[in-house]
Amino acid sequence: MTTTASSSPQLGVADGRDLSWGLLGAGVAVCAWSAGTILAKGIEMGGLALGAYRFWMFSALIVAWMALRRTPLTWRVMKASVWGGIALGADIALFFSAVKLTSVVNATIIGSLQPILVGAVAARFFGEKIRPRDAAWSVVALAGVVVIIAASADNGATDWRGDLLAVGALLSWSGYFITSKQSKGRMTSLEFTAGTSVWSGVICTPLGFLFGQDMSFPSAKNIGLLLVMIAISGIVGHVLMNWSLVRIPLWIGSTFTLLIPVFSALLAWVFFDEEILLVQGVAMAGVIGALAVVVRGQSSAAKAAAVHKAVLDDGLVDRLDRSLADATSDDIDDGAGLALDPSPTDTQR
Repeated sequence: MTTTASSSPQLGVADGRDLSWGLLGAGVAVCAWSAGTILAKGIEMGGLALGAYRFWMFSALIVAWMALRRTPLTWRVMKASVWGGIALGADIALFFSAVKLTSVVNATIIGSLQPILVGAVAARFFGEKIRPRDAAWSVVALAGVVVIIAASADNGATDWRGDLLAVGALLSWSGYFITSKQSKGRMTSLEFTAGTSVWSGVICTPLGFLFGQDMSFPSAKNIGLLLVMIAISGIVGHVLMNWSLVRIPLWIGSTFTLLIPVFSALLAWVFFDEEILLVQGVAMAGVIGALAVVVRGQSSAAKAAAVHKAVLDDGLVDRLDRSLADATSDDIDDGAGLALDPSPTDTQR
């Protein structure tokens, strides 16, 4: 019984560590996606052509890696990942097209409204409970995002058509997060990433031809940028986020995407000279600070839950020990009574 008591706290600690690693992975993933947004702006290809070549190249690399590990991509995984692939393919097609027509800031900030949609789904279908404090700080972060987009509305780089495409990408992006969360227990995060990448390539390719985009083989420069995008946004971004979403609450992973417009705007300022006003800089700091509070609150809650679980487990083990001890004591007393009190048969003898 002592062994069981000591192992129970370890289960709680492991759960807390899993959450902490998941939070870290999600944070790194959104930073990688921010860099991918900037790379998309610099690649001289249409949005659909970019999405098609990016995901065919990415899926080829990841499928080859799986084959080397003797865990090949199966038809079962392809069928199970189809909805996630449709959502991701639509998001890529719409978003990459959006950044060609509107500013990086507008496109990414519209996409950052995702936590509102995903939070409602997480509460309704996944039973996730958002603490009032975390919800309040998430609203603060969202307000900071609204300030950033409002301040950039008249900078001459926006286009309502691009903004509309970004709204479509927002809906598709939310669907991708939800299907990624649902993949838990059905396939590994690597399998889900591989399956959705193949489907994304399948979706973007015919759409590129349908809308008359140049689908010819990319130039050496664009190939190089695509490979960098695959390494950063694909391998680091998608693989890490899919790995994290099965370890953290869905709404937390979605809320992390509020960091994308912050880092994207900073990178756009560095590489494309897109202006950042003082009010936008203050709002960006507010977004980062608010999300830092949410992450710290989640980590503290996880540690407290682990301790609470350990205490409950120890209490249960102690009660079981006492019950067994009492039961053993009663058995001994009953046995002693039988030995000391002769039965009628014994008396007759």
